[in-house]
Amino acid sequence: MYSSELIKGTLKTIVLKLLADNKKMYGYEITQRVKDLTFEKIQITEGALYPTLHALEADGLVSTELEYIGKRVRKYYSLSASGKTKTKEKVSELEDFMNTMKFLLDIKTV
Repeated sequence: MYSSELIKGTLKTIVLKLLADNKKMYGYEITQRVKDLTFEKIQITEGALYPTLHALEADGLVSTELEYIGKRVRKYYSLSASGKTKTKEKVSELEDFMNTMKFLLDIKTV
């Protein structure tokens, strides 16, 4: 499992990309998808996820809708129009950063 220090800097990008790929998701679903896709190397806590989702909502990058499932209410998050644009920028920036780190640390890839 990666350190929270490494995950913290990429969490917004991870959430934005998942929402771009899945249209709408709820919080627990996001944590489980990340866990599954990374073979449990990245485990997002609720304490990290929800402040990130709230910040993305405050920035106008995600919108929310409530869905009633029986007696329970589930809050779904989806990308806004500006969120779609920002996702492309953030993924591109992260890709460039990773390439720079590979060069800086002299990491050879196969």
